[in-house]
Amino acid sequence: MSNKRRLWQIFGPVLCAFILLLVVFLIPWERTFSKQTIYEAAASQNTTVFKGSTMKQEAFENGYVPFYGSSELSRFDPLHPSVIAEKYHRNYRPFLLGGPGSQSLSQFLGMQGTAKQLKNKKAVVIISPQWFTKKGQDPNAFALYYSPLQACNFLLSAKNNKTDRYAAKRFLEMPDVKGEIKNGFKQIAAGKKLTGFQKFYLENRRRMLRNEDNFFSSFQLRDRVNKIHQKAKILPSAYSVKALNKVAKEQAAMHTNSNNLGIDNTFYRTRLPKKVLKRLKGSQRNFDYVKSVEYGDFQLMLEQFAKQHTNVLFIIPPINGKWMKYTGLSEKMYQESVAKIEHQLTNQGFENIADLSKRGNEKYFMEDTIHLGWRGWVAVDQVVKPFMELPNGRYNYDMSNYYFSKKWQNKDDVKHINVNNKDRLKAK
Repeated sequence: MSNKRRLWQIFGPVLCAFILLLVVFLIPWERTFSKQTIYEAAASQNTTVFKGSTMKQEAFENGYVPFYGSSELSRFDPLHPSVIAEKYHRNYRPFLLGGPGSQSLSQFLGMQGTAKQLKNKKAVVIISPQWFTKKGQDPNAFALYYSPLQACNFLLSAKNNKTDRYAAKRFLEMPDVKGEIKNGFKQIAAGKKLTGFQKFYLENRRRMLRNEDNFFSSFQLRDRVNKIHQKAKILPSAYSVKALNKVAKEQAAMHTNSNNLGIDNTFYRTRLPKKVLKRLKGSQRNFDYVKSVEYGDFQLMLEQFAKQHTNVLFIIPPINGKWMKYTGLSEKMYQESVAKIEHQLTNQGFENIADLSKRGNEKYFMEDTIHLGWRGWVAVDQVVKPFMELPNGRYNYDMSNYYFSKKWQNKDDVKHINVNNKDRLKAK
């Protein structure tokens, strides 16, 4: 047997498989998902779904509403928005987007593939003031949610404007951004157009990533459907805020009876053993959420909503009051950060704001140290329900590049305004 024949027998099948795989991923593949799969995905908080496009696009075209947030969305008690929407047959279904560490920069990137589907529609954002640390987005957390597909979407539609230049510069600070995608960000950050080669590469890379998304986005979904159904059985058959609060108090009393901080028993036992708890006493007295690069990243999200004319309800949660006192976290500082967030919103026309930040001392409002639970979710539903019932229209916002500036990021004397005005929830 000749050497050429022998080499072909060894490497031929590998080469053929590689070519076949390349063809499969380069040819556009269309796919639709079943209603059950989308339903499972909506509550799964799966990072593959977060980083993809097709599943979210289908969901938003079929009555699902994005609920952008972070780790509070994982607190699945019977009063969780997904459970309430299921129990009372709401005309919307929450599609949960985010998890621990999904801050504004991650959310902005994840939004790139759904601009068309959210045009003139609604969304809910739960803002965590704890995101607003000096350096903002945690690079390690960003790596968990980083999507090359959405990076390609961003680059291929980027313009030479402040928003896209700022976004590109921030993405370049994240260590997981590499290769030709990183080179593309460098071009946009410098105010330059992509080269012909870059466009060719990114378009083909996007095609492959779209096919991967279509193939794999329904894999390994976290199955919470049974959990939702089981927890829905605990709720009263007829919707009533009073009845829901009664259930919330009963559930919270059972689940917080091991400590005097109003913290869920499991969280307290696993996350706050005595040594850790002792070390955390007074540990947050110097925390500052007022001066942060996160305000610029948050502006990226707002610019995306404005571009889509999306009608957004923003919810600002409190911190567990007992925990705040124990760790020394400044209530004054926290309220200053809330005031700054609200100013950034209202000055640009985002007026649907539910400020719950002063309710951290209410019993059973929080599930643990910083996350909403039980009565907190009931309060959330009291603003989500009327917001979703209002007729929708095209929302135009008055955006300002000032909110990308270092001056704004470091500003610390913003006055608090009253945003809990029912008129703000009326459709324009």
